[in-house]
Amino acid sequence: MAKIVCVLYPDPVDGYPTSYAREGLPGLERYPDGQTLPTPSAVDFTPGELLGSVSGELGLRRYLEDLGHELVVTSDKDGENSVFDQHLPDAEIVISQPFWPAYLTAERIARAPKLKLAITAGIGSDHVDLDAAIKAGITVAEVTFSNSISVAEHVVMMILSQVRNYLPSHQWVLDGGWNIADCVQRSYDLEGMQVGTIAAGRIGLAVMRRLAPFDVGLHYYDKRRLPADVEAELNLTYHASVQEMVPHLDVATINAPLHPETRGLFNDELISSMKRGAYLINTARALIVDRDAVVRALESGQLAGYAGDVWYPQPAPADHPWRSMPNQGMTPHISGSTLSAQTRYADGTREILESYFAGNRIRDEYLIVAGGVLAGTGARSYTAGA
Repeated sequence: MAKIVCVLYPDPVDGYPTSYAREGLPGLERYPDGQTLPTPSAVDFTPGELLGSVSGELGLRRYLEDLGHELVVTSDKDGENSVFDQHLPDAEIVISQPFWPAYLTAERIARAPKLKLAITAGIGSDHVDLDAAIKAGITVAEVTFSNSISVAEHVVMMILSQVRNYLPSHQWVLDGGWNIADCVQRSYDLEGMQVGTIAAGRIGLAVMRRLAPFDVGLHYYDKRRLPADVEAELNLTYHASVQEMVPHLDVATINAPLHPETRGLFNDELISSMKRGAYLINTARALIVDRDAVVRALESGQLAGYAGDVWYPQPAPADHPWRSMPNQGMTPHISGSTLSAQTRYADGTREILESYFAGNRIRDEYLIVAGGVLAGTGARSYTAGA
């Protein structure tokens, strides 16, 4: 019997929902690049349910308990003697989310001698110390592509909300006002602006595809240049470095994984090289930007706006300066946790578990670490030993 510890975010403050705004989800067969959606043998939930909170349990309890395993689901992951830490020494499998990360540090891994598999319910496994996992022989897997389009849609929403000054304008309505001049004094058209993505993987490329109809100039930097036909199709301008690209941009969107090469990338120096009044969008990882440099740039007007979905640490403390800095459009880490995405990453989590318990190799697209090395998607996205 295996103990599986699953760390999910808390239920809604008014309780777990008994009904939903919509019935069911649109049917999808494949992801845009042709990768198949998760293929578990069965599921014990209705697509479109809230699965990522504690009561949703990713729809796993019946499946795991019918196999004789023990499932512990909690949102208590921080502080001394958290529920997560209490169960970690006996855990064979840990499941966590990038939105509510149970940070699997080297210290925690050292206290988990039975741990064999760490699953990210979603995408992005930087909350796991990958070097420590490699040394301990732990397999790390995530549900690649499960919420990439969800995040890309969120990026486009944030770009438009910043450029059009949507959030302050909506606030005037809530406050009973009709202050048109106040609303439009910071409102512009996106048309004709130059927009660039830092990284053009699944999310970055999806953002570019969705922005192309807005008649903007599209730019990108990535360690791996896109095929010429894709560049021609979207009229993309490639840049050899982030430093070379950002001075050309009116909007920069970060869609890169966190690793040593991206950590702290957007610091005072890089932000100062951007056009005055540019916008910065970050749904990737908070540590890719210098927290206080962003605050300074907004206060000085170097940045016209910053919209982000990621924080460090998560959850962010009440006094985090990004909560109160001017001209921002911050959200909790929700871009990849729509009800649509939750169905896919719950499906993928079960697919990974089914492979693990059957002794079959986990799908290559899902692998981050396996056999003591970076593997699959991990080998293309992360750097070991840095």
